[in-house]
Amino acid sequence: MTTQDPKELLKLKHEQDEEKRQFTNFARAVSADGEVEAGQEFSNDRLPDDQNRMKSVENRRN
Repeated sequence: MTTQDPKELLKLKHEQDEEKRQFTNFARAVSADGEVEAGQEFSNDRLPDDQNRMKSVENRRN
């Protein structure tokens, strides 16, 4: 098992945090106002799936 210098690990963590921050800023800039509120990413106005409904009916018969 290798031992790593805590200062080196902290430096790497700060570098990764900076990369994440830059990516987050980029993603927000690209998506602009297209971001949805949490829980709104799934549409409730989809048409029912007849194939799944019929499969449910079939399963209840067996």
